[in-house]
Amino acid sequence: MAGPAPGRTGREVAIIPFDQLSAWKDPAVAKRLGWYLDVAENRKPAKFRIARTIPVALSLADAPEDALWDELDRLTPVFVERLARIRETGEAPGTPPPHLLDLCRELAYRMLAHCNFCRWNCRVDRTRGTKFGTCKLGSDTRVSTYFHHLGEELVYRGLRGSGTIFFTSCNMRCAFCQNGDISTDKDNGMVADARTLATMAWLLRMEGCHNINWVGGEVTIHLHTVVDAIALLGGEMARPDNDDVQNALRVKSDPFTLTSLVSGCGTYAGAFNAPMLWNSNFFMTAEAMKILRILMDVWLPDFKFGPGRCAITLSRTPRYWETVTENLALIHRWGEDFTIRHLVMPNHVECCTYPVLDWIAETMPDVPVNIMDQYHPDTYTDPCNPRYEARYADIARRLTGDEVRDSYRYAERLGLKYETITHEKNTLGLFV
Repeated sequence: MAGPAPGRTGREVAIIPFDQLSAWKDPAVAKRLGWYLDVAENRKPAKFRIARTIPVALSLADAPEDALWDELDRLTPVFVERLARIRETGEAPGTPPPHLLDLCRELAYRMLAHCNFCRWNCRVDRTRGTKFGTCKLGSDTRVSTYFHHLGEELVYRGLRGSGTIFFTSCNMRCAFCQNGDISTDKDNGMVADARTLATMAWLLRMEGCHNINWVGGEVTIHLHTVVDAIALLGGEMARPDNDDVQNALRVKSDPFTLTSLVSGCGTYAGAFNAPMLWNSNFFMTAEAMKILRILMDVWLPDFKFGPGRCAITLSRTPRYWETVTENLALIHRWGEDFTIRHLVMPNHVECCTYPVLDWIAETMPDVPVNIMDQYHPDTYTDPCNPRYEARYADIARRLTGDEVRDSYRYAERLGLKYETITHEKNTLGLFV
C-alpha cells in the first residue's frame, strides 16, 4: 500500500462540504430537496423561524379550539406566501408573540386533551393520564436515546450525521419492528420535557448534525412536546444552560464535550437554525398534518404495506393504505421536500412492494424512493427471540436475492427515481 502523499501526515481526511456530496448531483434529488439543503447549510431560515414572523390576531389562552383552527387556516396561506418569498430573499424578521409558532404549540396541547394526533383518533384525555389509547401514553414524552445517526440516507446523514432523537412507544404494532425494543416499551429511556428535548436538538445541531431527525418508535404520538420544543428553539431558549445540558446528556449515545460544538454551525442571522425532519410511519390525522406543515422542512415517510390486509395481519393497523396515501398526497400537493422509504419484506413483494411502487409511479413519480433491502427478522418474527410467534413464519427470514432484484427491476420499469437514494449505501457517496 502506498504511503501518504508528500506534505500529508497520513491522518488528514478531506472534508467534503455537505452540499457537494454525490447525491446532490442527481437532478431529482436536488430538485425535491432543495429547500432542505438550503436550510441545512444555513442559507435560508428554517420554517419554524418563518412561523415566528406571522402574528396571530387572537388570545391563544382564551380562544376556543375551533377559533384556533380557523386562525391556523387563515394564516397558512400567509405562511405559504411568505415561505415562497423567503425562498428567494432569505429574509425572516421576527415578530412579537403571539405568532404562528405559538399557535401551533397551543393547538398541539389542545389536541392532547382529546388526543387525535394519529388516525386511531382515540380521543383520550392524555393530560389526565387515567385512560390510555393505542400508544398507551399519558402526557409525558420519553426519549430512548439521541445521537449523530450515520446510518440514514446520505442526503440526511452527510458526514456529520443526522441529529436523531428516538422516542418510545408507537401507534402501530409491526410484528417485525426493527426498533422493537423502544416501540413496544413505553417506559424505555427517560422522561423529557420540552426544554430537555429542545436542548437535545440544540446540542446535536451545534455539534454539526445536518438536521434534527424526529423519530421513534413513532414521533407523531409525541407531537405536543416536539412542537413545544421547536417553539422554545424559535426564541424562548436562545441557548440551554448547564443544568439543561447535564440533564439532556443522560441518554446521549455519543460523546459530548464543549470542544465538539462547531462554531456557527446552526445559526441563521444569529439565531438557532436547523432543518426539521419528520421521520414517521405517516399514520397521522389531517389536523396533525396542518400543524406539521408549518414546522417541518423535510419529511421522511415510511410506506410499508399494500392496499390488502397485510397492514392488519402484520401491524394490527386498519385504514393504513388510505391514511398513508392521503398524507403522502398532501405533502406532494403542498410542494414539500421529502423522500419515501419502502422496506421490502420476504413473501410480500407482490402484495406490498409492487402496489406501493405502482402508486408512487402513478401519483408522484418525481419523488426519490429508497427501496430498502435490510429487512431482518426482529421482535415477534425472530425465531431466536423469546417473543417469537409462529403465525409470522412467512416473514421469519431475510430477503432472498431474487426478492431484492425483482423489487429494483420493477421500480426501474416504472421509471421511479430510486437509484441514487437506494444504492448510495454501496459506495462511499463522497465523490463530487
